[in-house]
Amino acid sequence: MSSNFLNSDIYLYGVLPFLIFMARIFDVTIGTLRIIFVSKGQRKIAPIMGFFEVLIWIVAISQIMTNLNNFACYIGYAAGFATGNYVGMLIEERLAFGQVLIRVFTTNSGTELVQLLNSRGFGATTFNAKGAQGDVSIVYSVINRICLDEVQRLLSSYDPKMFYVIEDIRKVNEGIFQHAPYAKIPLLSRWRKGK
Repeated sequence: MSSNFLNSDIYLYGVLPFLIFMARIFDVTIGTLRIIFVSKGQRKIAPIMGFFEVLIWIVAISQIMTNLNNFACYIGYAAGFATGNYVGMLIEERLAFGQVLIRVFTTNSGTELVQLLNSRGFGATTFNAKGAQGDVSIVYSVINRICLDEVQRLLSSYDPKMFYVIEDIRKVNEGIFQHAPYAKIPLLSRWRKGK
């Protein structure tokens, strides 16, 4: 009798909160990625992710509702939510999905920087402008986000003190893009814009 009671306690205060914790990690991770895909205009994959996100959430919340007196389930639920956000951001960072706009302001030659970027397969455009401290060149380049580290290294080697801004963009049409290694993720390569 006491053995059954002990097993019941292990399930209620150990196994069940852990399962809720894991379910929340999965559904919040999927939710984080879904929001990113929606912001990138990916209409095919976002609804599928939304379906699984809500399905997992319903299972987790139903366990909370049937065990309202179990405080350990609340802890598992909240910890899973927090961990899911973190894991979702890590995965999104690894996927490096979509394109970004890099806007560079430099007192060096913008034409030389464009040539450097072009030589590495990145499209770029430059024009001259007046800044607070005199003449500057502004260089625009839209790149696949997965190539961002490489471009930042190029910019630093060209002018370690240059000022640049990086912005996410929703959609691009045409342009010169270095081949991004999306072959590692065949499902995503199908929906990638600006290919």
